[in-house]
Amino acid sequence: MIRRTRRATPHPADTPLLCKITSILLQYPDNRVLAHLTQVTAVFPAITDTVARDSLGGFTDWLAGRTPTEAAQHYVVTFDHTRRRGLYLTYYRHGDTRARGMALLALKHTYRQAGYPAPEDELPDFLPLMLEFAAAAPEPGQRLLIQCQAGLELLTEAVREAHSPYAELLDVIRACLPDLPKRHRDELRALAEAGPPIEQVGLEPFAPPDYVTGGHR
Repeated sequence: MIRRTRRATPHPADTPLLCKITSILLQYPDNRVLAHLTQVTAVFPAITDTVARDSLGGFTDWLAGRTPTEAAQHYVVTFDHTRRRGLYLTYYRHGDTRARGMALLALKHTYRQAGYPAPEDELPDFLPLMLEFAAAAPEPGQRLLIQCQAGLELLTEAVREAHSPYAELLDVIRACLPDLPKRHRDELRALAEAGPPIEQVGLEPFAPPDYVTGGHR
């Protein structure tokens, strides 16, 4: 079941910082990420939205209370054992189809146009990468997150059902985006029931058409 409930939208000035923080915390919790926890929590006072700040604080407290092995195991179980909770957002909409390949190329094109050096060894729809881009280039980054909002909604629901604290991070991101119109929520429910397509299913984009067809370029 796709939930409609959404927290109050954070102040727009918070959004790049929230994207940067969640881009770090949604990565595999290796020694590099864990070493950044002190730096991450040090910027919490700059977040004006108290709900987002409390959510991030609760998550970092949880992560700091885990051993590196426990943190890694939880991450793998949450995101790597099933595609229903994968961090690659275009998969939810397109599955392993040619349409997904086109969507990935469009993401790469947007990164290049913004002068963002996306790594070649990572797919461009990897959520932490998209959030890092949204922190560095807020306007096109926000458009890409809206374009992939269907995947984010489905991912959040699946992570929430798994009772993972990572759902709190995903809710922070969702709150930075506009609500889906009712028509798109209905399409999202249908996509959730059917699962990713084997072939293109012909659903309308969840973002305005110019975000997908190139009007934003």
